[in-house]
Amino acid sequence: MGWIGIAGPADGRFAEKGFAGSGQSLCPGPLLARGTILLETRLSPEARPQTLLAFGGSAPWHDSFALRSLPGGGFAVIEGQGDALTHAAAPLTLDGRTEVVRLSYAWDAPRRWGCLAVERPGKGQTTRVPVADPHPLPLATLHGALTDTRQRETAGDVTFFAVSTEVEPVGPLPGLTDPIPVTTTEGPKPAARLRRGDTVLTDRGEWVPVLRTAERTVPACGSFRPVRLRAPYFGLERDIVISPQQRVVVTGTDVEYLFGREAVLVPAGHLANGIAAVQAQGPDLVTYRDVLLPEHAAVMAAGCPVESLYIGRLRRRPEDLAQSVLSSCDRNRLPEHATTAYPVLRPYEAVTLAMCHAA
Repeated sequence: MGWIGIAGPADGRFAEKGFAGSGQSLCPGPLLARGTILLETRLSPEARPQTLLAFGGSAPWHDSFALRSLPGGGFAVIEGQGDALTHAAAPLTLDGRTEVVRLSYAWDAPRRWGCLAVERPGKGQTTRVPVADPHPLPLATLHGALTDTRQRETAGDVTFFAVSTEVEPVGPLPGLTDPIPVTTTEGPKPAARLRRGDTVLTDRGEWVPVLRTAERTVPACGSFRPVRLRAPYFGLERDIVISPQQRVVVTGTDVEYLFGREAVLVPAGHLANGIAAVQAQGPDLVTYRDVLLPEHAAVMAAGCPVESLYIGRLRRRPEDLAQSVLSSCDRNRLPEHATTAYPVLRPYEAVTLAMCHAA
């Protein structure tokens, strides 16, 4: 993964060799022929039109880039070079709630391929639209936009934006960090060492083979910022750090009383109450890993049941699969997860449960 820039509302950083410190430049020349611009923003129910991000340059030619929200819902990307202009719009159906949205503009100019993806992390939904004939983006323009607030325009609702030299995945997100011990037939094994063919223990006491492993490196910002779950809450034997979208199996009398269920799935981000779970501190990037099982289930991680990678019916959507963390897999060999192992709490329900755990 080649993340070279991350910017917040009032600052920004550029690293030609990447934040992972690869030792050599990730930028092959003055133009980025392929890459991704990732932006996260909070979407208001009114869906007012606004420019989320805009920047441009004039040397060696005039270039411009903009991501905009559209009246009534949806987003548009407009990218220009000289007299040539490329644009695309992705629709979005609103439901009257304020929520976080991630936009990914990915391009591969030599292949004449581009894509604008809109992800709704809270709903697990992704909308993708093609972008015809994208242009390479000048590295100098990107550098200026990332490091100098005077060279870019950003909306107040934007949490961060980042630039990668790779076409980054969208869709299902792994959720475990490298050191987390997952129970296998060989004993606890760090998530980073899990491989296809390993057998893991589920929360229902079953031993299940790992079909695939998946990983993704992302900026440790916004809805990607890791969450630390603290022992002994949630049955943990030690603290673990996971993605805020990684869902945890929660049981107990509170769950039965509030929701009439024996167990529920709760995104870790909704459990961050300052006691049982807190936002974690760390480097600019974080690598999340996960295991894909024949059926959706929860695996035991340091004594806590956390869900395995949930992919729904991804295999039926070849275009979505091709841009996911499982792009290298034969879709005919992938499972289908018709339903989750347990009901998933809605955000307001998760907040109520977190308050009970803090009491």
